[in-house]
Amino acid sequence: MIRFGDHLTYLYSQFQATLLPSVLDISIFLSLPVLTILLFYIFWPLWVSYVRGYNFLNLKYTVLEIKLPKETYKSPAAMELLLHAFHNTADGGWFKKYWKGETRPWYSLELISIEGQVKFFIWTEDMRKIGVMSALYAQFPGIEVTEVEDYAKSMKYDPLTMKVWAAEFEFAKPDPYPIKTYIDYGLDKDPKEEFKVDPLVPGIEFLGSVGPNQQIWIQFMIRAHKGEQSKPGTLFKETDAWKDAAQKEINEIMKRDEKTKVAGDKDKESGRVIPPTLSEHEKMLVESLSRSITKLAFDVGIRVLYIAKKESFDTPFGIGGCMSFFKNFNAEHMNSLKSRKKWTATLDEPWKDFKDIRRNRFAREGIMAYKMRSFFYTPFVEDPPIVMNTEELATMYHFPGSVSGTPSLERVPSKKGQAPANLPV
Repeated sequence: MIRFGDHLTYLYSQFQATLLPSVLDISIFLSLPVLTILLFYIFWPLWVSYVRGYNFLNLKYTVLEIKLPKETYKSPAAMELLLHAFHNTADGGWFKKYWKGETRPWYSLELISIEGQVKFFIWTEDMRKIGVMSALYAQFPGIEVTEVEDYAKSMKYDPLTMKVWAAEFEFAKPDPYPIKTYIDYGLDKDPKEEFKVDPLVPGIEFLGSVGPNQQIWIQFMIRAHKGEQSKPGTLFKETDAWKDAAQKEINEIMKRDEKTKVAGDKDKESGRVIPPTLSEHEKMLVESLSRSITKLAFDVGIRVLYIAKKESFDTPFGIGGCMSFFKNFNAEHMNSLKSRKKWTATLDEPWKDFKDIRRNRFAREGIMAYKMRSFFYTPFVEDPPIVMNTEELATMYHFPGSVSGTPSLERVPSKKGQAPANLPV
């Protein structure tokens, strides 16, 4: 008679002799691809960051200063056409993108005030400056464009004598909801100068009032937006999440009527399709959302710096003025801009920041990020960009006409008829 214990011993010996080697063989066989996939997910992002950083450090960049004529009658629509020239979605293909580190080209549109002197700049790759200058002269024949030394390079932060406030801005609502644009202000109709209501002018006036030992830098970093998000329910298909979100909002609005019936359903009695009944507010939203997604879009990073000597640092004027700069573009029924809590953490209490260690680190990071014009790629790529169309961008960054009487806004003394023939090559 075979005992139960002997039976278990026999089964275990059989397992060791036959099944265990097979299990070990299978485990070893599967471990290689699993380990390969695991290492790929760990080291691939590091490789991409490395080649992009290497490529960035080896490219040449330039800063172009734009001086405006005394008489400027172009509406922001001209700036919108200029932005079309910057819309380039090419990234060099798979090999150049992931082996050589090439990226989608990006630009920085900058508006600064150095002790009240207001200036416009455009930062770009050196090899693209001819195209940028040509596009500028094509839309604004009276301007003067010159290649200048980067004003940001000369800034050396000294925590003993200086204070810095740095902020990035984002939308308060989802990206598809637009801000208040120049079309909403009627500037697309080219009214006479005395009747223009330009939302940028109050900001220019604020920058012109910046006092001694103070500077304010504002940059709009832009990169052509393209739909490269994975389409839900698919493996390889891509979609544009920005347009999809806008269409979803439109559909949700259009599907309501005052009887809570669904628009598009058929009425049981008449058999007709029930049209949506929209309020004036809903009609405005649908119109704004529909117009927004018909235009070219950019990924945008907005960064602002207020730099001053410690004895001149004025929180209500500097920080409050920078926040107010964006208020004229806000529309409560659509979208508005707000600061991200990144470098702007509240550190007023001494126990939150021993000897201003965190505050000084935030200041250095803000200045370094601005200098490098880094937002979409290494090394400063922490927060996602917002998506804005050309109409919104042209509203926030354009060349004001004579309606802006700020004396510190440098203008060309005489009107130029055409672009110079000796553009640099």
